[in-house]
Amino acid sequence: MNDDLYRARRDSARQSLRQAGIGLLLVGPSAGFGYLTGRRAILTERLVALAIGAGGRDTIVCPRLQAPLYEDVAGIDVLVWDEADDPVRCLADLCTAQSASAVAFNDEFWSGFVLRLAQLAPGLAMHGGELLGELRMHKDAGELARLRKAAERIDAVWTAFCDTAGRLAGQTEFALRKRIDGLMRDMGFSEVTWVDVGAGANGASPLHHGSEHVIREGEPVVFDYAGCFDGYYGDICRVALTGNADPAYLALYELVHAAQEAAFQAIRPGVPAWEIDAVARNLFAARGLDQYFTHRLGHGIGMAAHEDPYIVAGNMRTLAPGMTFSNEPGLYIPGKWGVRIEDIVAVTETGGERLTQASRELVFLN
Repeated sequence: MNDDLYRARRDSARQSLRQAGIGLLLVGPSAGFGYLTGRRAILTERLVALAIGAGGRDTIVCPRLQAPLYEDVAGIDVLVWDEADDPVRCLADLCTAQSASAVAFNDEFWSGFVLRLAQLAPGLAMHGGELLGELRMHKDAGELARLRKAAERIDAVWTAFCDTAGRLAGQTEFALRKRIDGLMRDMGFSEVTWVDVGAGANGASPLHHGSEHVIREGEPVVFDYAGCFDGYYGDICRVALTGNADPAYLALYELVHAAQEAAFQAIRPGVPAWEIDAVARNLFAARGLDQYFTHRLGHGIGMAAHEDPYIVAGNMRTLAPGMTFSNEPGLYIPGKWGVRIEDIVAVTETGGERLTQASRELVFLN
């Protein structure tokens, strides 16, 4: 484990705390906890929290049975609570010891603990997860390398699936889902986060997870799958079918393909996130189809499958080098079919970089 890297990240968080006038950052089990410590905290009903103090002291608060997991984390004290203790009182005591009048949390910090802390320290000002989100959305060179590797493996799964799936017609969505799940595990994904398979009208539901529906000839099948490889996430969406595609579907597919390419070409530093979403959405609106684009263009990705920045209407955040997110426009025609094409992209000094490289063309598996 690179202790210096995690110390530097905590110091960056500390500097942000000082600039914001916040005395303490509390981070519960989450990708953020791993980002700052190099350890994956166990999420249970028992309180576990990393406390980063603006004054320079860092502590992991945890139950006694978990203390051995954190005792060797360099530069961090371990504060242990016993089963009969009120663990939130440990957090209140840390706030007092750090002379913290304000505290920030990561977004995933359990509300029950936050409410209890408010009872124990009624004058404490509380802030959300913007501070940690700001740090994590700017990926360093090492993180980008690991995201590229995750994307490479996601691509390899699609290639292997297309090479071995055979004719889709006659198979069930669940069977195809199981096939992709197995390929991901075979290729080293430590976590298969989701595998969504939707054929025909089922593909018009962006989050259709699969069913016993038997795929018919000419029925387009939307495949969306994601997983964690070496601590970072890959995510992709592609479409395949057996037989001949309906000409109306081909036209819809080409429109989504064009919207995804247009959005990619618009990516560059200084452009607000909402504008990238609007590039794709406006193409659909010009054809009177924007009501069938029912979700945002993209989500950030890194040590979590969904994180900042979100590429959505109203998000004024400007893109900067090192940001990574999905580019996934889609159109979903109820009762008929759906199309979504998704890549993971990174913002560079000069524009966008596609991390997923698998062909974005409609695949025919005959």
